[in-house]
Amino acid sequence: LMVKISSQHAPEVATTTVMATITLQLAALVVSLGFAGSLFARGGHVFELTPPAYLWAIGAGLCIGAAEVAYFYLFRGAVGRPSMSASVAIPAVVAGTVVLSLLCSSLFLNGRLNAVQLGGGLLILLGVGVLFAGSSTDL
Repeated sequence: LMVKISSQHAPEVATTTVMATITLQLAALVVSLGFAGSLFARGGHVFELTPPAYLWAIGAGLCIGAAEVAYFYLFRGAVGRPSMSASVAIPAVVAGTVVLSLLCSSLFLNGRLNAVQLGGGLLILLGVGVLFAGSSTDL
């Protein structure tokens, strides 16, 4: 919701919201550094990770960064498209993430899906479709 509010405060002459995305990332870094600092101060923690752990973390950061850029553009509107309502965009992105995680865990992490899980994923997709269909009408 804060991303939506931030997007609403961008001036009309702004052609991009990338500075808001960078600001969001810097704020997240401050929180992470603060948490790491508190763990370091308490002592007893091992901070060293393996190279694959760092590489996967970099990959996750790239995906999160791309998602944040997309959020700002969804809420602001881009390429001649109108901005999206938070009541449609946020549930669509969150639900899409759930379904994508369900599929990726099955395809790449050897997770097993049963009929109930597949049905749940289908219901999520149908729900997102209903949200989009209902977004063109006022209640």
